[in-house]
Amino acid sequence: MDALYFTALALLGAAFGSFANVVIYRFPLGESLSTPASHCPRCDHPIRPYDNIPVLSWLILRGRCRDCGEPISIRYPLVELSSAGLWLLAGVLFGSTMRTGVAIAFFYGLLILAMIDIDTGRLPNPIVASIGLTGVIGVVLAVVAGVPAAPLTAAVSTNGLAPVWLAVAGVLAGGGMSLGLALLYEYVRKREGFGMGDVKLLAAMGPFLGPYVVLAFFGGSILHILAFIGLRVLGRPMSPKAPFGPALAAAGVLTAVFGAQFWAWYTGLLVTGP
Repeated sequence: MDALYFTALALLGAAFGSFANVVIYRFPLGESLSTPASHCPRCDHPIRPYDNIPVLSWLILRGRCRDCGEPISIRYPLVELSSAGLWLLAGVLFGSTMRTGVAIAFFYGLLILAMIDIDTGRLPNPIVASIGLTGVIGVVLAVVAGVPAAPLTAAVSTNGLAPVWLAVAGVLAGGGMSLGLALLYEYVRKREGFGMGDVKLLAAMGPFLGPYVVLAFFGGSILHILAFIGLRVLGRPMSPKAPFGPALAAAGVLTAVFGAQFWAWYTGLLVTGP
């Protein structure tokens, strides 16, 4: 049953990854997500159902459109594989619980936002708000139904108000801290150094991560710096204005997985010493 469950999660994740590609491409353009049907962006020919199987169709077609022969970006199957991996990760972490559904929505939304930010340098408010709303729904479920749902980083399964206070602390810590730093930077340097989209995203992460959202902020900063250094070493310098959203999204996933354990290890180290 475990193998069947995890296989189903991976397949569903890949299928939703295909839809994620649609959202990533069309949403910033203000286009409908449902019409017209999927089509080649170069020759505009509708994609046949058997050419729209996640990952597999791209491999069979060898990364080219069946009609015009133009290359199909490898990013499409990579997004599908990433979505499948994130859905599977949620299942491995939380089993067949309500918390798995909340984690899937969180990871999936972060994947979409990261790719849109890479393409456009923006984190669309409706998608950020949808992520935050999902987190709030998870907290409400935790309180009303007494089931583990949100925050993902808390071992809270009672119907007390602990999930609410943890979520509120996460929203205030994520949104408040980043907003304060953004305003301070702008005051000192007389220019924007931290986008409001990133501030809103950190606030939206609050219900999922609770106070551990602070780790997502600092983890995202470290990942951003490492990416800057890595690309510079490879001879592909990254602009100082490169979007922060992808690093923040990756750090959000890592915090959901390792945040509580890392913090316990770190505070223990402070108490006992190296």
